[in-house]
Parts: sequence; C-alpha cells; structure tokens
Amino acid sequence: MSILNCDPRIIAVSNQKGGVGKTTTAVNLATALAAVNKKVLVLDLDPQGNATVSFGIDRKNAPKNMYQVLMGETKISSSIIWTKIPNLSVVVSSKDLAGADFELSHQENPQFFLKKALDAEMLSYDYIFIDCPPAVGMLTVNALVAADSVIVPVQCEYLALEGVADLMKTIDRVKRNFNHDLEIQGIVLTMFDGRTGLSEVVAQDVRGYFGNKVYSSIIPRNVRVSEAPSHGKPILLYDFRSKGAQAYISLASEVLKQEAKRCHQKI
Repeated sequence: MSILNCDPRIIAVSNQKGGVGKTTTAVNLATALAAVNKKVLVLDLDPQGNATVSFGIDRKNAPKNMYQVLMGETKISSSIIWTKIPNLSVVVSSKDLAGADFELSHQENPQFFLKKALDAEMLSYDYIFIDCPPAVGMLTVNALVAADSVIVPVQCEYLALEGVADLMKTIDRVKRNFNHDLEIQGIVLTMFDGRTGLSEVVAQDVRGYFGNKVYSSIIPRNVRVSEAPSHGKPILLYDFRSKGAQAYISLASEVLKQEAKRCHQKI
C-alpha cells in the first residue's frame, strides 16, 4: 500500500568515505521497501556503477543513463530500467559521470542540474533513492540539493566519525544556501562485528554524537552481503535468511515508521 497524501520522498544515500556500505544500503533498503509494495526508483549517481551491477544490470546495454539525465540530454522517465524486482526500477550509472564534476563546474548554477531533471516530471514513486559517489563533489552536491533527506551509512571501525565530518559540513552548506528543507533522515551503523569491542565502542560514539538520528537497526559484517553483488542480486534475493538481509528488513521498517509519522504530521 502506498503512502497517501504525501509526495514521493527523495533520499540521498551518502558518505564521502568509500567502502562503508553506502551502495549496499541504498540497494537493499530500496529492495526491502519494494518488497512491501512501495514503488521505488534508484538513481545511480556513482561513476563506479555498483548499484547498477547489484541489480544485475549491464550498464553498457542501457539505452540512457544518469550522465545523460544530469546533462539534460534525456528525461528520467525515458531512462528508467525495471529490475527483476517488482516495484523497483533504476536509472543506471555511466563512466562519463567521472568527468561530470569538471563539466558542471563550468555551468551556471551547477548545483541544480539533478533537481531540475526531477522537477521537470511527475514521477509516480513512493521513494527515490540517490546513490551518491564516495566523494564530496558536484555530483554529491547535486544529490543533496535535489533530496528531501540524507541517509548516512557509518562503518563501525576506527575513525568512522572523522569520515563523516566533511559530509556534515557539506550538508550544512547545502541546507543554508540551496536546499533549506534538507534534513538528516538517519545514520545507519554498518559492518558491525560483534566479535570485537571496537565495533561496540564506535557504535556508542556515533550514538553519542548523533543521538536519536541513529537507527536502532545495525547492519552486521556479513559474508553473504558481500557476495550478493557478484551475483547481480540484492542480499534480500540472494539470501533472505541471512543476518544482513534481516537487518535491512528491520531498517526498512524503521524508515517506514519515520515516513508514516512525517506524513501524518503533514495532513
């Protein structure tokens, strides 16, 4: 059942540090929401294209991609590819996105290209997830300007908070200058290893810093989660019973509760 009386929610999934479970979170949270009949679109804005691969899509064969959308060469609606997962579609990445930061920096109002593309169409989705690159550049800024909120995956390892500091500064700048309504949707603790005391210490530090913005659901370090992309499947399809899959189902439940509360307040 779709959310009633509420606009589609655009959520950027971002962390400037690579290898923290950013794409894994975007892909599997989107899948979990689609599994409960939410209509979900994933925009793969990362030049590496890991979200595209995780859905088993070969971007070389895609007729249109996010680079073309960003540059105004095509519409989002004509670039959508439906995945094998009901209710879930994607606009694939392109290697050309690697040069987009440079190209955009020479344009007028370069921060608004993605927002313009999204505003130009009435896209019938409950959620639109933007998988950002692991860097605070113009692609990430475009995602933050276009988004309603940000989900930040934080790896439960040493110096985790330092890796988030620059992103928080960027979010604050974008909020002040370009997108006053931007908010932190939540912080997701990822790659938690219960065998080590370090993971618990980092989790406590993150909760101490971000408070109730940190989701209760914790994503464990799980081999099955790491294997899933090589099979072109989200973890929920690759191994539904795995701890990683169950963690993302729990996270999706928390997001749905957030959204139900938000929409109720708007009515």
